[in-house]
Amino acid sequence: MNETNTDITNSDLIARDARGGNVTRTPNGYRLAIPAGGKQQYRVAQLDDYAKLPRKDFPQRPSLRLSLRARASAASLPGTWGFGMWNDPFGLSLGFGGNPLRMPALPNAIWFFHASEENYLSFGNPSPPLRGQAGSGRGKPGNGFLAQVFRSPVLPLGPLVKVGVTLPFSRVKARELMGKIVEEDGVRLSMDVTEWHAYRFEWSMRRSAFWVNNELVLETSISPRPPLGLVIWIDNQYARFTPEGKIGFGILENTEPAWLEIENLDFS
Repeated sequence: MNETNTDITNSDLIARDARGGNVTRTPNGYRLAIPAGGKQQYRVAQLDDYAKLPRKDFPQRPSLRLSLRARASAASLPGTWGFGMWNDPFGLSLGFGGNPLRMPALPNAIWFFHASEENYLSFGNPSPPLRGQAGSGRGKPGNGFLAQVFRSPVLPLGPLVKVGVTLPFSRVKARELMGKIVEEDGVRLSMDVTEWHAYRFEWSMRRSAFWVNNELVLETSISPRPPLGLVIWIDNQYARFTPEGKIGFGILENTEPAWLEIENLDFS
């Protein structure tokens, strides 16, 4: 991906893009945009603070609070977009070209995350019906607009070997085993993401909590394992591992340009 350094309070963010994606400044923040296109090319616009770091040196640790305002160009964009903290678990770098050595890992994340219907990004049970943002119940949704948190151990070799041995015979059982390794909590939010909303989360060693427009939408004892990196992005990819055992990943067509705008970003 193309990379450009850009300064922001409390961080040195790197703007990254591919296949026509771009990150531009606005008076109070940033606009991340990808062009329309087919499913032959991956398109992304991203801001992060960890691109050149090995995972052990990612800069964000609890206790931490992130807040911003955001809106998206449409309610049901193909692919994913969002903002929060994660450990870039699926990033693979062998250390060439000045990049750090980074192998795939299990997910640790705290974020607001939009995943189109082609995605299923949860190892938990199927989610309950859509709830308003003031809802208090627990769900483990795999797509939609989510407040979501994952916590995983660093390298559980024994359980992962068991997953690998089980996968060729029963994807459903392998997924259940992954659900015992990866802790998660999340709630699907029903709101108009094309309108400006205020988002906030707080991350401590024993708690994760999310607010939308100053209303608490999720509070859980699950806390991602540090260190993490800040990420804000929009792209046209999908990944799924459904409760029925269906596995898939790839790139989606977006017939219209898509964008995510953020402003008043603050974290400390």
